[in-house]
Amino acid sequence: MKNVLLILLSFVSVQMFAQKPATQIVQGNKQYNTRNYAQAEALYRSAFSQDDKSTFAAYDKGNAIYRQYQTNESIGSYQQALKSAKTKDEKHRIFHNLGNAYMKQKNYGAAVEAYKNALRNNPNDEETRYNFALAKQMQKDNPNQNQDNKDNKDNKDNKDNKDNKDQDKKDDKKDQDKNDPKDKGDDKKDQDKKDDKGDNPKDDKKDQGKQDPQQQKQDQSKQQMENMLNALNNQEQKVRERVQGREREGKPVKVNNTKDW
Repeated sequence: MKNVLLILLSFVSVQMFAQKPATQIVQGNKQYNTRNYAQAEALYRSAFSQDDKSTFAAYDKGNAIYRQYQTNESIGSYQQALKSAKTKDEKHRIFHNLGNAYMKQKNYGAAVEAYKNALRNNPNDEETRYNFALAKQMQKDNPNQNQDNKDNKDNKDNKDNKDNKDQDKKDDKKDQDKNDPKDKGDDKKDQDKKDDKGDNPKDDKKDQGKQDPQQQKQDQSKQQMENMLNALNNQEQKVRERVQGREREGKPVKVNNTKDW
């Protein structure tokens, strides 16, 4: 039985590699749309291994990895995609999702720069503009966090820093599980988007005079974190609304909200 399984796995691997990268990307999209992110990642990886200049393969790989809570690795894939990206639309989508990944890491300075680059390629995208403003606010409210991220980058080979990264990864997963988009329908995500706008920190100013400074600061920080999580999960909720039956060979398929092809 074991030998039969090994033969079967070998056959699947050979068959996957024999396919054209464009075909593998389309198949990966189908797996992604059914939330089989690990299988989608495998197909995107295979496509990228055959064509490391494929912006689509690198970008889609990053999205599949991101959905598996592997934020650090997803950033690497987005950076690979940027190397071969040619159009403004491609660069806008990649930088936008790169910013989302940095936000998950609480690396607000890097997120600000990523969203800024996204806006340079598409200054009219409202979601990117919103995320950019949110990242700037979080950067302003958490100056020590930016220094911590810089220190972690400079000491990435240090054992203590590795422990911190592992803990951050657990925290990121816990935050994402708390707002798992799998449990939210289309009607709920649209309502959440409206609620997010109403809960924007700028709308809370009218009540600030009623609180003492200490309580006010705590409430603001809590509210801003909730806004950030809601904004990111609204982005994730609308990921991958692809056009069915249409193969994508070098041409992006536009979707309404998330920065996916």
